[in-house]
Amino acid sequence: MKILLSFFVLFTQLIAFEIVQESISNGQTAMVLFDKKEGIKKVKVGKKSYKVFDTPYESSKVYALIPISYYAKPHTQKVYFDKDFFYLDIEDGHYKKETIHVQKSKVNPKSDAVKKRTSQEYAQAMKIYNTITPKNYVSTPFIVPMQSKITSDFGKARVYNDTLKGYHSGTDFRAEIGTSVIASNDGVVVLAKDRFYAGNSIIIDHGEGIYTCYYHLSAFKVKKGDLVKKAQVIGLSGDTGRITGPHLHFSARVGGIQVDPLQLISLLNKNLYKE
Repeated sequence: MKILLSFFVLFTQLIAFEIVQESISNGQTAMVLFDKKEGIKKVKVGKKSYKVFDTPYESSKVYALIPISYYAKPHTQKVYFDKDFFYLDIEDGHYKKETIHVQKSKVNPKSDAVKKRTSQEYAQAMKIYNTITPKNYVSTPFIVPMQSKITSDFGKARVYNDTLKGYHSGTDFRAEIGTSVIASNDGVVVLAKDRFYAGNSIIIDHGEGIYTCYYHLSAFKVKKGDLVKKAQVIGLSGDTGRITGPHLHFSARVGGIQVDPLQLISLLNKNLYKE
């Protein structure tokens, strides 16, 4: 649902902007559109700022994505731009719960070597996610990485082996080992390596702070630095990392924040990359 809101600046200048959602759940992404002539360069949410980029469909418009953390509590969020602001209602996603049983060694590793490894892998990934590439590689709608049954949705509260609590940070697709995994859209491969929890992992930078991730692979078909096209086979599904069985874990980040990948794709396709 689109809402058009307007504010007066100094009681004379009218700044029009468009919020694509009336309200969103924790773990989802909001979008706001501005007239380019207003010169808005960023929006600010709390201590975080998100850049404004040109829309791919209309030269007179610019947009900003506002990712909401999974851990955000229901509230009315003030979003600032220039000298003004608007309100965004954050709702409880009411995510379901599930219990997961995995290898003991993958739940709460004690080894100093493993702890050092996972810490380094996390730091490397966050450095990637917090890098905002100004170039936009995308010009057509996003697609899902495979046509298969979804076995676990984003946001499910998880208990691993009745001890470790967390949440599902992506969407799982049922996949036998060796099933082709395709790129959700054009971009650059910024990571292709084995990691302790995610197993064989690929991260694609689509530009403008948008990343998609493909985990637990059995094989790589691309390497770091490769330019990939939408629907290109980038790897094969597998059972590497912390898993209960073979599948593909698909996730997304916006501005460094983990978000629901399917909601993000729907948002982008409906508003920026229309067929």
